[in-house]
Amino acid sequence: MIKYRLCCKNCKLIFDSWFATSKEYDKLKKKKLLNCHSCNSLKVEKTLMAPKLINNKFKNNSQKKLQKLKKTMKKYQNFIKKNFDFVGENFSQEARSIHYNDVKKKKGIYGTASKKDLKELREEGIETQIIPWIEDKNN
Repeated sequence: MIKYRLCCKNCKLIFDSWFATSKEYDKLKKKKLLNCHSCNSLKVEKTLMAPKLINNKFKNNSQKKLQKLKKTMKKYQNFIKKNFDFVGENFSQEARSIHYNDVKKKKGIYGTASKKDLKELREEGIETQIIPWIEDKNN
């Protein structure tokens, strides 16, 4: 796929469009299948466009941001582990037990549940939150 910045010579609109290959643009232009989506003119041409290059500074900056994000997520995970009870796959049942039986727990709970289970809990008026989790081995 290649993206070109196009310019309508009629209304001067500048817009981007994607093509399968660079030859695809030429083929569509020759068959008069390229038109301006504003004025419908066929006078559409490619304009100068700077390629997006990823340099080492960008890569290093992205990696630093990712590491910072992982560190923050790890802090949240540690807080949850210290202040909540892990119920694993029994999360849905435990949440219902707390909600319907008015069971007061010293700690909240956390665990795993399917999207279907979470939807059912929400429909029953049981509030839950999805938290992204990073496994220890990936840190």
